[in-house]
Amino acid sequence: MNITIVGATGNVGRKIIEILEKKNFPVDNLYLVASSKSAGSKLRFKEKEIEVNNLETFDFSKGEITFFSAGGKISEKYAAKAAKYSTVIDNSSYFRMDPDVPLIVPEVNPNDLKNHKKKNIIANANCSVIPLVVALKPLHDLYNIKRIVASTYQSVSGAGKAPMDELLSQTKDFFDNKELRSNYFTKQIAFNAIPHIDSFLDSGYTKEEQKMHDEVKKILDSKIKVTSTSVRIPVLVSHAVSVNVEFNKKYKLNEIQNVLNTSPGCKVIDEHKDGGYITPAEAENKFDTFISRVREDNSQDNSINLWIVSDNLLKGAALNAVEIAEILIKNK
Repeated sequence: MNITIVGATGNVGRKIIEILEKKNFPVDNLYLVASSKSAGSKLRFKEKEIEVNNLETFDFSKGEITFFSAGGKISEKYAAKAAKYSTVIDNSSYFRMDPDVPLIVPEVNPNDLKNHKKKNIIANANCSVIPLVVALKPLHDLYNIKRIVASTYQSVSGAGKAPMDELLSQTKDFFDNKELRSNYFTKQIAFNAIPHIDSFLDSGYTKEEQKMHDEVKKILDSKIKVTSTSVRIPVLVSHAVSVNVEFNKKYKLNEIQNVLNTSPGCKVIDEHKDGGYITPAEAENKFDTFISRVREDNSQDNSINLWIVSDNLLKGAALNAVEIAEILIKNK
């Protein structure tokens, strides 16, 4: 396959390159594309240096599959142009709720890929939604989910490289007793937690929270009721979700643990002792979606609590996109 990566020099773009190599993905030619600022620079793939092309002048007919990882504005401007020649897998939020664009998490709704030819674009889900639906899909099949109450604890890498640098610089300034300046967050991010990701809506929710509500319904089941709070935390990589799930049926706790442990992409680490759970630091650079703190909700019938963690740059973005491409190739 001839593969194109738009936004190749960014956090997710670099991860896509890394995953293509780790998975020994069938790449004949790899075309790396970025803004004019990065054009001419070089990135390594399979011990070779590949020069980055200028997005404004790139010929999209060169690639058979094109990954977009450069943000919604770039996808809005260029994805449809690329889709005339190449199947587009878009990591931004721009196409996610388009009724003619399938929103795909391979472990959850791979059959929806059959609808991608309407625009030749496939949307990658939100970085917190992906691990959530990976964990909840097998439970929904068993007990039919009625309602989800989720709180996400999202690392700064979800906002990009510059916000990661801001966390590091603020941490250093904190110990140097210097004033902490915030350029990318509404409050100090070092040694803090900010209950605000993306802009506010009239409802009082943020766009990030609304994305979760809408995307869970589109991917999993439109009948599920969803409410959430999104929090930015001073962690470099990996997102966590604390979720309360209410089912329409009675459940067996041991059955839930067993089905999660045997479901694609899931790994249960849940011992009732100090350290018997997963944290964001341990999930970094791992392909799995980790589930811990599986327990009954003693305040509500047919309900449980879960703690879900995954690397937002991998399963939350780059890995999910590459897995979509693998299904496309498998299904020809």
